[in-house]
Amino acid sequence: MALADSARGLPNGGGVSPAAGSGSAGSGAAAAAAGGWSSFPEIVELNVGGQVYVTRRCTVVSVRDSLLWRMFSQQQPSELPRDSKGRFFLDRDGFLFRYILDYLRDLQLVLPEHFPERSRLQREAEYFQLPDLARRLAQARAAAARPAALHRDGSLCTDEPPPPLLGYLEAEPLEGGGGAAAASAPSPTASRSPSGGPLLTPSQSLDGAGGRRSGYITIGYRGSYTIGREAQADAKFRRVARITVCGKTALAKEVFGETLNESRDPDRPPERYTARYYLKFNFLEQAFDRLSEAGFRMAACSSTGTCAFAPEQGGPADDKIWTSYTEYVFCRD
Repeated sequence: MALADSARGLPNGGGVSPAAGSGSAGSGAAAAAAGGWSSFPEIVELNVGGQVYVTRRCTVVSVRDSLLWRMFSQQQPSELPRDSKGRFFLDRDGFLFRYILDYLRDLQLVLPEHFPERSRLQREAEYFQLPDLARRLAQARAAAARPAALHRDGSLCTDEPPPPLLGYLEAEPLEGGGGAAAASAPSPTASRSPSGGPLLTPSQSLDGAGGRRSGYITIGYRGSYTIGREAQADAKFRRVARITVCGKTALAKEVFGETLNESRDPDRPPERYTARYYLKFNFLEQAFDRLSEAGFRMAACSSTGTCAFAPEQGGPADDKIWTSYTEYVFCRD
């Protein structure tokens, strides 16, 4: 006899005891669920890459044959890795898991506007073996990659070829004729800037030589060191704790790529500015090399410092602790 839906795929046939098999079908299914999942709590705590999530067990097993379904229905709690506080641990992207969990709750995909992590989220969906979610993300990426044509009324149509460069507007036919040449010629007032060059769209006006976008990126870091009685002989320097990145989101991602930590400002649109990014490494020279390879040059720098006596902070007498903050401004024309 086939098992009930709630008992299929559970270890040992869903944990149905011989006594339970002699009862009604409803009591057998309840016994199957109790026998297979009784060792898991109803509320589970997950540590995904350092991010903690608390959810119901029925949520993580809502998609059959997924990775989480097998973990929390086909295995025992003792077989799953845990962190120091007893939470079930998954070594994946903790920020993107929020969208995985949202999908498991109602099987719908809802992403914020200007979401830049579709390819990485698709990779997470494939890892957690959620084929429907991975398919939707792939379709969304394919649709975004297709150029969209802009009608005169402002509506979008993906079935038409892209329009010509927006800086050159189609001229209206002149009164009294003028021929096809006059109708197709660009209007000197509509398609030319005051300097005589073609008008450009905002995104094109940021393009410099070689098609690269112009702009500024500011690198900042805090450092500290302790100076004792013997001055330089007793100087103790501390390593740079964190290198911050300020500038336009698109430029920062272009230069630093995967070494850019976006966890503090994850949903920032590409054309907006941010001052909350920082780098995953702590070497200023490495950051300078990346900026130089991307065509940036240093335009300015500034530094401020403060001094405090070590005894005020629990240190040795007569020692001084210097703390500095330094910023380097890079630009690309």
